[in-house]
Amino acid sequence: MYERVMKSPINYLRLTANEEALIKIEFINNNDFSDAEASNGILDEAEQQLNEYFSGQRKTFELPLHFEGTDFQKKVWSGLLDLPYGTTCSYQDLARQIGSVKAVRAVGQANRKNPLPIVIPCHRVIGKNGSLTGYAGSETTKKETLLQLEKQQI
Repeated sequence: MYERVMKSPINYLRLTANEEALIKIEFINNNDFSDAEASNGILDEAEQQLNEYFSGQRKTFELPLHFEGTDFQKKVWSGLLDLPYGTTCSYQDLARQIGSVKAVRAVGQANRKNPLPIVIPCHRVIGKNGSLTGYAGSETTKKETLLQLEKQQI
């Protein structure tokens, strides 16, 4: 496993990869990490693409991804990858999109466990009433920042 921490507009991100794919992105506080930076081609590419995204130059990611979870979680995360840049949908819309109309709460829980936020754009899922709910726990300011960033680049 390889890890690297990068600064972003929504604080620090810890990127984790193996030899073949990006496997995790975590939001961390500036005092939650060491200065060690791993050298790995996947991490190099992920950091570059994330920086391009934050600067408005990238709307989709082209990274090898690996995520572990239940079949349902993987279905939700794959559905998130289909959400276009700069758009939003509700948890109910996402449940409908993946063919699980009655699984709105389960979609929310899978969204919450997304191992690759930003790259798998769970920030694009909002409440049915348009509210910014449930991102990284209660950290909806991150969701708002990401949505605003995308809105400015459309």
